[in-house]
Amino acid sequence: MRGRKPVATHLKILRGNPSKRAVNRNEPLPIGDLVDPPEWMTEHQKTGWNYAIENAPRGLLKKLDRSVLVAWAVAEDLHRQAAGMVEKFGILTKAPQTGTPIQSPYLPILNRQALLMLRAAEQLGFTPSSRSRIQISAYPHPDEDDPWARF
Repeated sequence: MRGRKPVATHLKILRGNPSKRAVNRNEPLPIGDLVDPPEWMTEHQKTGWNYAIENAPRGLLKKLDRSVLVAWAVAEDLHRQAAGMVEKFGILTKAPQTGTPIQSPYLPILNRQALLMLRAAEQLGFTPSSRSRIQISAYPHPDEDDPWARF
């Protein structure tokens, strides 16, 4: 598929739909706010999860977004661990056989996890550029208990 990837309908509404293109009025709306982390996550990953939930705009993250937030939280934890190892051992180390300086094996892990975090953060609306196009006050927050809220 060529061109820009499509913008989600709720983001078009939040941004005010500057291009005035047709909005999909029949798009399924995910229900249920995302709150609790999965049980299998480590304590550090749960801490990252809770940080994201506490600091994301209210009502933005839904249960359907769980896998993207899991990817972000796990990548954040691995990034933290790799950063600690780079801090501890430095960005260069000696090759075991020759003794010549080589790049730390933790540096590619650090960089890869940073990319994964940024990719997931963009999908979740966590980056400054993705937030700058959102106007929360323009987005109607339907009451989940009201069956007429969708209409």
